[in-house]
Amino acid sequence: MTIKITNDLTQIDYPRYERYKDSGVDWLGEIPEEWSTEKGKWLFNKMDRPIRKDDGIVTCFRDGEVTLRSNRRTDGFTNALKEHGYQGIRKGDLVIHQMDAFAGAIGVSDSEGKSTPVYSVCVPKEPDRISPHYYMYFMRSMALRGFILSLAKGIRERSTDFRYNDFAKLDLPLPPYDTQIKITEFIEYKTTLIDQAITLKQQQIAKLEEYKQIVIQNAVTKGLNPDAPMKDSGVDWIGEIPEHWEMVSLRYLFKFLNYRRIPISADERGDMQGIYPYYGASGIIDYVNDYIFDEKLILIAEDGANLLSKSTPLAFVADGKYWVNNHAHILKPKYRGFVFWSNLLSLCDYTIYITGAAQPKLSRGNLGSVMLPVPPEGEILAISNLLEDQLSKFPIITQKYESQIDRLKEYKTILINQAVTGKIKIS
Repeated sequence: MTIKITNDLTQIDYPRYERYKDSGVDWLGEIPEEWSTEKGKWLFNKMDRPIRKDDGIVTCFRDGEVTLRSNRRTDGFTNALKEHGYQGIRKGDLVIHQMDAFAGAIGVSDSEGKSTPVYSVCVPKEPDRISPHYYMYFMRSMALRGFILSLAKGIRERSTDFRYNDFAKLDLPLPPYDTQIKITEFIEYKTTLIDQAITLKQQQIAKLEEYKQIVIQNAVTKGLNPDAPMKDSGVDWIGEIPEHWEMVSLRYLFKFLNYRRIPISADERGDMQGIYPYYGASGIIDYVNDYIFDEKLILIAEDGANLLSKSTPLAFVADGKYWVNNHAHILKPKYRGFVFWSNLLSLCDYTIYITGAAQPKLSRGNLGSVMLPVPPEGEILAISNLLEDQLSKFPIITQKYESQIDRLKEYKTILINQAVTGKIKIS
């Protein structure tokens, strides 16, 4: 008999074991007849080693990697002034992050070092009978399926406080040692292939985004005619523009409606929850029960780190009924072509116009001084219409890649679970 594990990208039949038996464990179900079960405490010892002078800090990440912090990253961590309760970790130890085990922070260390007491460090009682890597994959599979979360008893949201004592009480499958090794090798081989496929899809999304930015840049700074005579715009980030275009200060192209914006505090919004978008510097931040605008306008960030990082679009179109706070400039174009204007304004380099070090700010006066390339009115609309058509295709393609990535991740999760629980036979 075979079991079929499928998604739209992968369809593979794997054999099942000839005979199965009841494991006696409700959450585990049937296991191959030649397998047995054993409590975690009879498989692993909890270690409490002293630390050594030159030990670096080992971290257990949610993706299952257990390595020296310096091997991966050093930012985002707090270093203790005194290392109370720190313990030694050796290469090959099974490490369980007591607070983050529910999210998959369980792995086998690839490094020698030390860790905080929040980690349970486990070693096999019989190294020639127990593979830490097999149990890493098994426990991570259980965690990602929500089993460890179901054991939650911590007070922190989504915390399980899953300690060695909890692990020790669990009835775990015990395949023959050579089967543990085969399962581990199979998982490592298959997940490497799947991860490579996921990386390729992510690279395709990144390239698509790069191409999208090229399309936008060319449209709003070069126009539709590739053979048009060009001239220097006088602005570095723009470069050359068609000879018949003009460079115009933003204040002559838009009407500012900042005087109509009204901020609402978070407490006040709590009593005003509704259906109308409430916009801030980087987009919608809430929904309220009233609106102050009922027309299509362009919003652009007035302050915030995004002015420099551009992690989200600086300018965006708001349409319908909505509210705007005092962290976004409100612009009404004097010439039609919202897609042209919003993409041009998002593309702009505002560096020389931004003030403030701790809190970057783009004042109305400075924004009004920004120089923009401007085609004739009819060409603005033509570029806008073409851009709207072209840009509408990118989300469809991106969504296709993202769906493929989701299916690959789901396939990997299912495949690992089927292998570690004996639902498929690895030979």
